[in-house]
Amino acid sequence: MSNWNVNANSFVPNVNAPVFVPGQPYTPPAPQPAPEPAEDWETQADTSPQEEQAAPPAPVEESTPAPEAPAPEAAAAPQKKEPTPEEDVIAPLAKKFQRTVYVDDGTHKEHINIVFVGHVDAGKSTIGGQLMFLTGMVDKRTLEKYEREAKEKGRESWYLSWCMDTNDEEREKGKTVISARRGEFETGFDRGGQTREHSMLVKTAGVKHLVILVNKMDDPTVKWEEERFKEIEGKLTPYLRKLGFNPKTDLTYIPCSGLTGSFIKDRPSASDGSWYTGPCFIEFIDVLLPSYKRDFNGPVRCIVCEKYSEMGTVIIGKMESGCVQKGDTLVVMPNKHPVQVLQIWADDVETERVVAGDNIKFKLKGIEESELQAGFIICSPDSLAKTGRVFDAEVLVLEHKSIIASGYSCGVIATIDKKTGEKKRAKFVKQDEKCIMRLESSEPFVLEPFKEFAYLGRFTLRDEGKTIAIGKVLKVIE
Repeated sequence: MSNWNVNANSFVPNVNAPVFVPGQPYTPPAPQPAPEPAEDWETQADTSPQEEQAAPPAPVEESTPAPEAPAPEAAAAPQKKEPTPEEDVIAPLAKKFQRTVYVDDGTHKEHINIVFVGHVDAGKSTIGGQLMFLTGMVDKRTLEKYEREAKEKGRESWYLSWCMDTNDEEREKGKTVISARRGEFETGFDRGGQTREHSMLVKTAGVKHLVILVNKMDDPTVKWEEERFKEIEGKLTPYLRKLGFNPKTDLTYIPCSGLTGSFIKDRPSASDGSWYTGPCFIEFIDVLLPSYKRDFNGPVRCIVCEKYSEMGTVIIGKMESGCVQKGDTLVVMPNKHPVQVLQIWADDVETERVVAGDNIKFKLKGIEESELQAGFIICSPDSLAKTGRVFDAEVLVLEHKSIIASGYSCGVIATIDKKTGEKKRAKFVKQDEKCIMRLESSEPFVLEPFKEFAYLGRFTLRDEGKTIAIGKVLKVIE
């Protein structure tokens, strides 16, 4: 130890560090030399928080009494400076409200929704059963079983419909298209018939293309007569044109027999219907049906059709616009209720995302089944659907026994000339006239101007159990 120079200056890497003297007991330095660096440190801590964090910690506090006062500030400083935890909370909140962007990965198939409508006993179920058989959805053994059961009940010609009508009540009635059988078409199409009502409803629901299957062409009262087919086409087309269907682009007539399958998938081998040179029904659907443009990257608009509770709240609906991914946060309108999508099914198959055109099921978090109703709309948080109870609309009066005037839950603003589009001030409107009117509902509901969202801009007016008019929303007033 004699070789050690105890009087030598010690190595001080930091001016605030205590003096290290080997072999000597530790003694705190005198307080006199410390204040100057301590004051500098305090000044820096006050004026520059970033430098405060870089200063060496413990040794200064232990060796120098003067820095004891700023020690609490040093402990509190990280709470002021730390932005990371706060960002971790805020960033996901901002992100979860962002609209999901559709990316085409090549796996999505175009969806076409087909609805069978028609008068009772026109053959909807039979044609549906025939389609299931011809496309391999029902095997021959099952069909033979249905045929035996139908024969035992004296209903041989109904066996195909039993693929669709699965319960006894439906099978007993034999009632869930246009029937060519003489008398049946007239019953459905004459004033007050279901064919007219169904045509109005499908147009209002947004159906863009009608395939009119003239069924029962093999009936003894018809015998595949071309004249009967032309007669039905001639009576039906003017009415469908009146509803807004373009006969050249929106209507396709196909003669068929649901019972034998003629012109459903294949042409009959005999001379029956040899005058018809157009496509069979399945061929038309697969090849000739026009494609539909869907807005995959638009704001989410999903119509709630049904709801139930099963380990959570589940809704069944139709995606009209946008893209929804598992985990997305959406808003239910009109009650502005935020929800999170926990699970997604498309056509009963669980998936990670759905897009416009898909038939869906969502399991939702954050809402009870009792808080949902059919007709509610699920929307993107950044673009909510409009709600209102007073709105202006363009209305076409189809069938009404009297005039419609102001005070009839509406106010007539003007009539519109169908040919020229000219608007004239009017106090009332009558059958077959087009007009602009202001309508008022007893309670608010979701609706959009037709130009912005055609899916939510159509409606029907009903009176005394009948559809009297169809319309499209022009402007939401309040």
